[in-house]
Amino acid sequence: MIPVLFLTVDKPKVRLQKFLSEAGVCSRRASEQMILKGKVFVNGARVTELGTKVAPEVDQVVVDGQAVKTRRKIYLALFKPRNVVCTCKDPQGRLTVMDFIPPEMNHVYPVGRLDYDSEGLILLTSDGEFCNRVTHPSNGIDKVYYVEVKGAVSRETTSQMLKGVHDQGDFLRASAVKVLKSNNTRTCMAITLREGKNREIRRILDSLKLIVLVLRREQVGPVKLDKMILGKWRLLTKTEIQLLLGI
Repeated sequence: MIPVLFLTVDKPKVRLQKFLSEAGVCSRRASEQMILKGKVFVNGARVTELGTKVAPEVDQVVVDGQAVKTRRKIYLALFKPRNVVCTCKDPQGRLTVMDFIPPEMNHVYPVGRLDYDSEGLILLTSDGEFCNRVTHPSNGIDKVYYVEVKGAVSRETTSQMLKGVHDQGDFLRASAVKVLKSNNTRTCMAITLREGKNREIRRILDSLKLIVLVLRREQVGPVKLDKMILGKWRLLTKTEIQLLLGI
């Protein structure tokens, strides 16, 4: 009798935190914290090591008692209104960006943040790699804001925005400033940021004694608000996704 050889084909494995982020549980950084806190189980065993790898098609992953399965990656652009929080849930019961997204897409999460009292473009995704790519300062993805401030703005002031200011231990600076319109009543500007620290534009303007009247994010990399309606969302195009991923 000729012996029969049973060949086993290894399924490709990925890091557990990457699997969780791509499954839409949360971002990769948040997934790492969940693992370290012992909230993730693989095949019935609690996992606390960040180096753990899983085969998505084979291993059973459970978080907070719920089985995690891979999902289609989603990339959205939302025109966020003012007084909306850029989180998935808010303990204070305020509106979040998720209130504007269809229930069947509730596994997405915000890419970065946009101030509660600011409006404009915010991206959402279920792809952790995409989120890291867009938010990490080293990738140099520009974010353009339309800003109106009270009164006239001098060249010295716009120059100082480019040179940078120190605030609460942070060095803050704009990578580009363009005055669109200015008079004694108000000044309209397009301000570009590259790092995007917390409330960076407001902190820069506050340091320069400027009062913000309107602040709206118009663009993230190649993605623009254009004719989007306040409170509405759209899917990113394939070209926009590839440009943001650097493909």
